Order: sequence, then structure tokens, then C-alpha cells
Amino acid sequence: MQSRVPNAQVLAQMGLELAEYEGLIGNMYDSAMDIRCMGDSLRQLRKLFKANFVTLILRVQDEPLLSPMMVAGDIELGEGGINHYAYYAKSTLFDGLPTDTVFTIDELMTDDEWISSSFYLLFCQPHDCHQMLGADIRMPDGSTVRLRINRPRGQARFSQVERAMCAMLLPHLRRALHMHSLLDRSESLGSLYSQTISRMAVATIVLDENGTVVQLNPVAREIIASQDGLKVVGGRLEATYPSDNRELSRLVRNAFQRVKQGHAGLQIAEATSISRPSGKVSLGVVVELIPTQELVEGKGKPTVVVYVRDAVSKSLVSNVVTSQLYNLTPAETLLALELANGLSLEEASEALNIRRNTARAHLRSIFSKTGVRRQTELVRIMLNSVVALAGPQLPGAAKDAL
Repeated sequence: MQSRVPNAQVLAQMGLELAEYEGLIGNMYDSAMDIRCMGDSLRQLRKLFKANFVTLILRVQDEPLLSPMMVAGDIELGEGGINHYAYYAKSTLFDGLPTDTVFTIDELMTDDEWISSSFYLLFCQPHDCHQMLGADIRMPDGSTVRLRINRPRGQARFSQVERAMCAMLLPHLRRALHMHSLLDRSESLGSLYSQTISRMAVATIVLDENGTVVQLNPVAREIIASQDGLKVVGGRLEATYPSDNRELSRLVRNAFQRVKQGHAGLQIAEATSISRPSGKVSLGVVVELIPTQELVEGKGKPTVVVYVRDAVSKSLVSNVVTSQLYNLTPAETLLALELANGLSLEEASEALNIRRNTARAHLRSIFSKTGVRRQTELVRIMLNSVVALAGPQLPGAAKDAL
């Protein structure tokens, strides 16, 4: 049920001055001409709702499964910039919700159901996104935009006043995004999608009812191509080691079995780890049935999605943007990138063919410029800052810089 608290009272209880509210709404409408202005709005919402993440999930025409999302949150440097990711739209607990209606997660399911779901385990728990306030916004073209506001587990649940504040914002958010889509849908959203799909943090592999691979995202293709733990043989996904392969096959069979048992509407995930011949950290794998309304009604063909996380994959951050963002020299930039890719200082110095004392001097300068004191902090800001939004360094760039 939506709150009927008067708007003026909502603003007062939220501690929001009218000028601040007008600025927030203004940024939303400015995004009609420049979608980057929506980032300012998301950062304002994050502060207003005392959230650690605010996410806006968009939709791309002709892509029913993957949608770009804008995220303002703790994964970003400093106060939290905007990052862009791809969102596997069909793998969610929130399909079929009433549109234009504000909800909280505790209205939809119990806490045990929430923390045991694959959605929570894959996307929320790693970033401590426990409390959730959100709404699915119905757009004039029939698509749906999803707004999600999250808080850590230890913080208070969202109040009725905060629900009312969220409801006040929905019409403005809808109109701003609709205006943007009318002005520049193809160019803007197409560009956004092309950027986000290449930077997914989670590999996704979609299997049909015969176990045949029908779709791979770019991250999954890289993992398969490496032949280090997972491979595709005869069109089917297999693990390198027989014991892992038996467990993977069992999880896939279990997911399809739920359709035969009439439980297609239940989103139950099972997880395992896949050992790697290289000796690197095992791949984390989650398997679940992709629930659709057609499947629940006994129509359509079932599909299963296999999520894979590679904890040791190299980052694709840009050397140029890294240098510009932190005012690093070319040599300092190269060292920072090697450290971000998991090398120790000694290993990085060998890879770059520089003396260890030189590497230590570069590292001290990097610490001074980035404002960190430990190597682990440097790696964190390198991997989570806006440098990940730019393309990777070009071949030969390292050689040219030395």
C-alpha cells in the first residue's frame, strides 16, 4: 500500500529542503539531454536514503535477457561515482511485481528466503546489500525500468516516510527517462549497452533442456577459451575433472527436474566450485532454472543459467584513464595495473623488467598520489573506481611507456 502522507510533510520528515528537492528533480530532467546527469540524481538519492547502493536498471530493445544498469555505490572511489554493468534480467526474484508500486524486500519474502536466493548470493551479499526499497516503473513504450535502493544488513529498515519519498520521485523518473528515450534512444542506450555488456562481473552460460549451450556472455567466452576448469564439448558444458563434471551435471539436472515436478515458479539455486588444472583459485558456480511466466503456465521450453565467478581474472582497466585519474607517470601507471592484476611487488617488478628498489619508489609515489597507505587498498580502488569504465590498454602500450 502506498503512503498517503502529504508531500510537504514527507520532505520535512526526510530533512529535505524544497530547493534540494527541486535540484534532484532538475537533475532527472536534465538527463533527458545527457544521461550522465542521471548519475547526479542517483548519488543524491544515495545520500538522501542513507543507502550504500542505488541502482537504476534500464532496458535495451531486442535484448530480452540483458539490460544495462547504472549503479551509485560503495564500489566506487570516494563518495561513489557511477558505474555501468549488465544485468541478467530474467534471473531475478522480482519478475511480475505490480508496476509503479513501491515495495520493500521484507514485503516480498522472509529473511531466510532472501538470503538463500541466488540473486542475493551473487549480487547483493558481496556488497552488503541487505535492506531493499524499490519499484518497477512502467514506461510509455511498455518496457519496465527498475529502481533499487539498498542498505547494509545492520542498518534500519526503510520507513513509511521513505516509501512515500520514493513514490513521489517515480513520476519524475519515468518522464525524464521517457524524454531521453524519445530524444536519443538508439544512440544513447545502444552505446550504454555496448559498454556494459563487455564489463560484466559475472559470467553467464545459458543451457537448453538438452544441456546444450545456447548463449555465452563475453566473460563466459573468456573462461571457456582458457580451458581452465570449464570447457564446451560437443556443444555441452563440462568441467575438466570428472568429479566436478558429475556435480555440475547433477545441478543442471536438478534444475530441469523442477520443471517436471511442477516447481518451475520456484527460484532455487545450487552452488559448487570447479577445480582448475592451473592450480588457481577454484571457479565459483551457481546453477538455477530461469523462471518465466510461460514456463509457470506450462508453455515454452525451460532453460538453465550457469553463473561463474573467476576470483583471479585480470582487470581490464585503462592505463590512460588510470594515469589521468590519479596523475600517475606512465611507469607508475604500469606498476599500479600489475598490482591490480594480483601480482606482488616483486612479481610486478620482474614483469616490468625494473629493479625492486625502483618499484618500491614508484609504489611510494603511487600511495602519495592516490591517498592510500597499503597495497590492498590500492588494489581495491583500482578495481572499483571509474577506470573500469574505459577500455583496456592497447597492445604495446606497456612497452612504449617504459
